[in-house]
Amino acid sequence: MAVDTKVSIGAWQLANPIMTASGTFGYGEEFQPYVDLTSLGAIVVKGISLHPRPGNAPPRVVETASGMLNAIGLQNVGVERFITEKMAMLRGLGVPVVVNILGDSLEDYRELAARLAVIDDIAAIEVNISCPNVKKGGVAFGTDAAMAARVTEAVCAVTRKPVIIKLSPNVTDVTEIARAVEAAGATAVSLINTLIGMAIDIKTGRPKLANIMGGLSGPAIKPVALRMVYQVARAVKIPVIGIGGISCLADVVEFMMAGATAVQIGTANFINPALSGALVSEFADYLEKSGRQSATELIGSVRV
Repeated sequence: MAVDTKVSIGAWQLANPIMTASGTFGYGEEFQPYVDLTSLGAIVVKGISLHPRPGNAPPRVVETASGMLNAIGLQNVGVERFITEKMAMLRGLGVPVVVNILGDSLEDYRELAARLAVIDDIAAIEVNISCPNVKKGGVAFGTDAAMAARVTEAVCAVTRKPVIIKLSPNVTDVTEIARAVEAAGATAVSLINTLIGMAIDIKTGRPKLANIMGGLSGPAIKPVALRMVYQVARAVKIPVIGIGGISCLADVVEFMMAGATAVQIGTANFINPALSGALVSEFADYLEKSGRQSATELIGSVRV
C-alpha cells in the first residue's frame, strides 16, 4: 500500500510537507525548468508589500561559512502588479500558492491581507513580522509579543484563508511570540526567519554588505532553527512549519521529528534549484523504507 505523504495546516491539506521559502524561489515561474512544481506541497512567493520596493543598494549578498548573508531589502513588485501580473502566471502552475506579506504598519498588513483574501487561487497567507514598525520607531513587529499579536489579529480579521505567522529568531524567547500569535488567531507559525549577521572585508576594512548587516541563512543556522522549532512545537497547539538550513532529506526528517508539520526549502535552492522536487520523492521513499504509513507519524516523534 502506498504511503500517505499528506499533512494539514489547519483545514488546508498539502499533498506533502515540502514547501519553498519566501525570497528564495522568486514567483515560482523561475524554477519551472528545474522542478515539477505540481509535485510540491506548496510554493511561497517572495515577500509582497503594499507598494513596490527597489531593495537595498549592492552589494547585498555575501557568501559565508556554511551559509549566506543577504540584505536584499525585500525588493518586490508591489501588491497591484503581483495581482495583475504574477497571479495570472501562478494560476497556471498547478501548485498551491502561499503569499508572504510585509508592511511597515498595521494598516499595511490589514490592507494587503484584504486585497489577497478575495483571490481564490491563493491557498494561504504567510506574514513576515520581522519588518520594522515605522510608527513605533522601527522596532520589529516580531520582537514584541503584543505587536506580533496585533498584526495577527489585523490579518485574521480580513481573511478566511489560513494565516501563517513567520517568526523571527532575533528574540529572547521565541515561544512567547508563538503563544501570542496563536492566541490572536494564527492558523500556523513558520520559523525561523534569518538571523542578523555581518561580514567585514579585511582588505578594505569595510562591511561586505552595503547595508552593513544582513540576514544569515543556510546550513549554519540549522541547529538554531531546529532548537526553536522543537521549543515552539511544544509551546503551541497550532501547526509549525520548519525553516532554516534544510538541504537534504535527513534535514527534513529532523525538523519533522522535532515537531514540524511541514518544512520550507530556502537557501539550498540557490545551490541546487532542483532540490525541492527531489526531496518530494525522497521523502515518500523514506516513509516506505522506514515502515511508516503516513507523514504524520513523523511529526514530533523525537525521543527525549
